[in-house]
Amino acid sequence: MKIFNQVHERRNTRSVKWDMLDAVFQSTEVLPMWVADMDFRAPEEVNEAIIDRARHGIYGYTVIDNSVKDAITNWHVKRHSWEINKAWLSFSPGVVTSLLMAIQTFTKPEDKILIQTPVYTPFYSVIEKHDRHVIKNPLVLRNNYYHIDFHDFEEKLKSGVKAFILCSPHNPVGRVWTKEELTEMAQLCMKYNVMIFSDEIHADLINPDELHIPIASLSDEIADRTITCMAPSKTFNLAGLQASYIITSNKTNRGLLDDNLSKQGHHLLNTMATTALEAAYKHGDKWLDELRTVLYEHRNYVTEMLEKHTSLQVIRSEGTYLVWIDCNSLEMDDKALKKFMIEKAKVGLNTGIEYGEDGSKFMRMNIACPRVILEEGVQRIIDAITNKK
Repeated sequence: MKIFNQVHERRNTRSVKWDMLDAVFQSTEVLPMWVADMDFRAPEEVNEAIIDRARHGIYGYTVIDNSVKDAITNWHVKRHSWEINKAWLSFSPGVVTSLLMAIQTFTKPEDKILIQTPVYTPFYSVIEKHDRHVIKNPLVLRNNYYHIDFHDFEEKLKSGVKAFILCSPHNPVGRVWTKEELTEMAQLCMKYNVMIFSDEIHADLINPDELHIPIASLSDEIADRTITCMAPSKTFNLAGLQASYIITSNKTNRGLLDDNLSKQGHHLLNTMATTALEAAYKHGDKWLDELRTVLYEHRNYVTEMLEKHTSLQVIRSEGTYLVWIDCNSLEMDDKALKKFMIEKAKVGLNTGIEYGEDGSKFMRMNIACPRVILEEGVQRIIDAITNKK
């Protein structure tokens, strides 16, 4: 686990996480534990592959060949027990781009699109910027664990929803949906003729004893109405390289989507993205298994420390490297809570309200950092709350 305990200087590397503190938090003193990238180096096999490619020195148009596609299909068999056909693959710079393309392709202005709140902020913007309507199926927090309100889910689908954006695993609450939950959601979508746009970018980042199930893997019938958006970017910390892909088994839907991707110029990957994607999926297993253990230990540490030394409650979850923290006990509104974390605790977290009104008085913490940084961040919060009393 030594590679995950090394501290790397990220300042002055054009890092959004580390070099935009003043712009985001109006302070350079906060410890950044916010935007979803990791403070870990990518697997050495990935770095070596990029360096070897750079030594060639020519960066012409790059084809996504069968070797790259085989790396993707083999990964999904191995990690998710999902057999996919290479012909089902399309490519784009990122999952948000893929969701945007799906909305453009399969819905029309004024259509209703369902999301499960609190949820990843771009879900709102990709809907609203295309003149579609956000329909919310709020998740229910019960006994420190989030559940789906299936009665509300069905009622919302009945209202004329055209598409459902599934976040699986869920960001920010960290749920890894069970087979039963996924099946019920999918069956209701089939009943009301609703398409599923499934964001599964965190699929590989689950607790060691958990299993991620791609919703499209449940049955051919479910896959037929599903657009699955995936990437190695969160898994291997490659977000800056912009490598993402879409899995669509329905030939007609894939043709429509590919046509729109081509029209928008989003159907290719750059040379280094293609190189990194292939290397990560071919050689990243051991690195990922170690990472999952580290993240599991980090999550347990944050939970134990905050619940032992403060009144905060860490929401129980099974996946992602994001911790969702209930701060209601501090009795602050969202503005005061944000100010407290920045000015008193001096930690840069995401405010829960960013993820919708259902996230009010929560904070999101990124725990994908060396243990020394994690401990510093947690201690800053503990000290700030202790001194507040």
